[in-house]
Amino acid sequence: MEQTYARILAVLAFSAAAAIAQTTPGSSAAPVTGQTIEQRKDNQQQRIGNGMENGSLTAGESGRLENQERNLNREERNMRAADDGHLTAADKARLTRQQNRLSREIYRDKHNAAHPPPVTNEVNARDRLQQERIGQGVKNGSLTAGESANLEHKEARLNREERFDRAANGGTLTPGEKAHINRQQNDLSGQIYRKKHNGRTQR
Repeated sequence: MEQTYARILAVLAFSAAAAIAQTTPGSSAAPVTGQTIEQRKDNQQQRIGNGMENGSLTAGESGRLENQERNLNREERNMRAADDGHLTAADKARLTRQQNRLSREIYRDKHNAAHPPPVTNEVNARDRLQQERIGQGVKNGSLTAGESANLEHKEARLNREERFDRAANGGTLTPGEKAHINRQQNDLSGQIYRKKHNGRTQR
């Protein structure tokens, strides 16, 4: 009886350890999700969108993640086109490995020390508002991964330009620099609106 009980405890301990390994963000094991390829794509877009909205992802990080998502979507389309709209078992395994890798990158980027600049002025406030709008578009599917990657790269460039301008002026922006950045923000705002309403969606 004691030997049987000991064997049961050993099996339970092994099962618990395996479950932890599968769900730990840094684990190389494939997580057991019970989700389809499409469901995982939607889930990862939600996670990226949340990171854009709450500031746990910078524009540069979001752009890089969305670019990887776009490449993964393109690869899946090519796989389906080569097999009458279907994915082979090998295709699914390859896509799952790539999704696992992207999932870990999302986790790391959302929990690292990099954050958007604090909202201390009108320029930063507009940055945050536009990040929230892009994040909402990612989450509700009105922005494709390619569109959001494009917008985030532009947002990241604008943030870099602002940092350089401030560094050259003791941490402040001249009236001319503010006007120039404001014009670029207006242009980016219009692009966000057009891309969210152009009829293209994640699906």
